[in-house]
Amino acid sequence: MQTIKQSDFQSFAEFYPYYLQEHGDPTCRRLHFVGTSLVISLLTFVLVTQSFVWLWALPVIGYGFAWVGHFFFEKNRPATFKHPWYSLAGDFVMFKDILIRRIDW
Repeated sequence: MQTIKQSDFQSFAEFYPYYLQEHGDPTCRRLHFVGTSLVISLLTFVLVTQSFVWLWALPVIGYGFAWVGHFFFEKNRPATFKHPWYSLAGDFVMFKDILIRRIDW
C-alpha cells in the first residue's frame, strides 16, 4: 500500500483516501463514529429546543472523541490541524460510510 502524504491532494476527493489511511485503527474509527453521533444528536437537540447555549459543546464532543482515538490508539496527529474543513467533511463522510457498511466498524 502506498502512503499518501498530506501535500498530495488538491480536493476533498484526493484528501479522503489520506483521511481513511489516518483512521486505520478500528477503535479510532469507533471513537470518531461515537463523537459524530453525539454531535448530530446535540445539534438536533439545540435546534429543536433552541437551547443555543449548548453549541459550545459541539467541538468539545466532536474533537474530544476523535483526538482520543488519534493520540492513544492511532498514535498520529489529527488531520484537523492542517486541513480543518476537509477533516470535518471527512468525519461526516466516514460516518456515512460506516453506516452503509462501506467501511468496517
